[in-house]
Amino acid sequence: MSKKILALLLGLTLCLSLAACGGDTGDTAETTGDSAENGDTAETTTTLTVAASPTPHAVILEACVPLLAEQGIELVINQYDDYVVPNTAVEDGDEDANYFQHLPYLEEFNETRGTHLVDVAGVHIEPMGIYAGRVESLEDLPDGAVIGVPNDPTNEGRALLLLEAQGLITLDDSSNLSATPSNIVDNPKGLKFEEIEAQTLPSSRPDLDLAVINSNYALGAGLNPTTDALAIESSDSPYVNVLVVKEGNENNEAIQALVEALHSDTIRDFINEEFDGAVVPAF
Repeated sequence: MSKKILALLLGLTLCLSLAACGGDTGDTAETTGDSAENGDTAETTTTLTVAASPTPHAVILEACVPLLAEQGIELVINQYDDYVVPNTAVEDGDEDANYFQHLPYLEEFNETRGTHLVDVAGVHIEPMGIYAGRVESLEDLPDGAVIGVPNDPTNEGRALLLLEAQGLITLDDSSNLSATPSNIVDNPKGLKFEEIEAQTLPSSRPDLDLAVINSNYALGAGLNPTTDALAIESSDSPYVNVLVVKEGNENNEAIQALVEALHSDTIRDFINEEFDGAVVPAF
């Protein structure tokens, strides 16, 4: 009798052990089964971070957000107010890309700082303009007037070329995109130049007779380049604003998806409607 009881107890213990193991297997199968039954697959979202100037760059990128979301890409836009950190952030890997600068500035930045940044798409042109400060028109500009120009090399040269186009000065080489006041060979009004950080030029106008301002900063200050500028660059300006990545990342799928979005008819129409000629598509 005792042997029978012992065998019965051992059998019962074995059944309980198998039931417990069977219960775990059943739970796993149920979870997998639910996924298969519902047709669910593991969805992944790719995050793409882009450094940008507030306007128009960040505004244009915002219009790309839903286009990329359809492809499972979350576009994160980080805004910067200067022209250096967006490049160093991409070089250091803190940002995937940036969109704030024109090609001549990018080339000069790489040359002087030893960075390895490349453009992957030309997007738009922002015509640079001359804006009133203490003087309301170019015709009223007095001798010895003070003109504010950007203090970074390529934009300063760009500003001087625009002033030359208005007959105010003559440069020794009108093809030199990096001209400085030292390259002026004829200055009949004896104009003086204040080299100022580009982003502060709009707020510096009360202390200047004229200011030559990049359109993104003009727009940010509530100025309309097409109506408020006393003179503006022609539409054949070489200063195309570009999307930039670190060398080696040009073929990244998320980057290429952003390029496609930026070059879409949707974004072309958005730029034209949103900025009314103050920003011109370059594609």
